[in-house]
Amino acid sequence: MTTRGVLYVHSAPRALCPHIEWAVAGVLGARVSLDWTKQPVSPGTWRAELSWQGAVGTASQLASALRGWQLLRFEVTSEPCATAEGERYSCTPGLGIYHAVTGMHGDIMIPEDRLRAATARAALGESDLEAEITKLLGKPWDDELEPFRHAGEGAPVRWLHQVV
Repeated sequence: MTTRGVLYVHSAPRALCPHIEWAVAGVLGARVSLDWTKQPVSPGTWRAELSWQGAVGTASQLASALRGWQLLRFEVTSEPCATAEGERYSCTPGLGIYHAVTGMHGDIMIPEDRLRAATARAALGESDLEAEITKLLGKPWDDELEPFRHAGEGAPVRWLHQVV
């Protein structure tokens, strides 16, 4: 079963750009050449977008391939399909990686065990329930990435299919 999604590289130092292309090519099994544009929100960094089509799990593989680079901000999404829910991965240098399962309308679906853990931490006084839910919904990542997302409006998007 295949799905499709988008890789958004919101900001990367110029020296990291070819390494990102190599990592993505390794996951997709095809040569990747991204259209890099300057990221006005963070001078000295670059941004790119890539639409992809591949097997279920490709978003996870892309996020894993990119997550170790400290100065990189990115998001990877995959659409739901007949055999799997959609996914969203967001990563920032300060927050690390965030993962969410998404439904067919793009809503974040929080598993009950994560909700139980959040309510337990709040009940023990370890944190505030509202803060826990905010984190489960990825708001800290959204807050940090939102300026970078707007800076990319109108940027070119390329389609690439995974080699099977």
